[in-house]
Amino acid sequence: MKKIFTNGCFDILHRGHLELLKFCKGLGYVVVGLNPDVSVHHLKGPSRPINKQEDRKFLLESLKYVDEVVLFNELTPYNLIKKENPDIIVKGGDYTPGDVVGNDLAAVIIYDFIDGYSTTKTIQRISNR
Repeated sequence: MKKIFTNGCFDILHRGHLELLKFCKGLGYVVVGLNPDVSVHHLKGPSRPINKQEDRKFLLESLKYVDEVVLFNELTPYNLIKKENPDIIVKGGDYTPGDVVGNDLAAVIIYDFIDGYSTTKTIQRISNR
């Protein structure tokens, strides 16, 4: 079975996240690298994350599409990818293969986003109510 790696903040889970993880599961054993709170704050801004890393990890571990969740304590998952040695890295449609961290370590597949789903858009909808 192939080992599939994906990573992200997964701050507020939504359908786009689940579709990506379902796609990954169709390829093999799924390892999710989870950005720690400090990394999410750095990437997304001072008001993020909404959910603490322990809660985000618990939610991901509860999904049938995820086999393993690993919190990495660096700004990028490069060292985790080296350690996990996946066959394939899957990232969302806002990346190109050349921009994906670890593209020198495994094959890269870009999964197209599902329009209308993002944590930022979810937060904006909640804020505008």
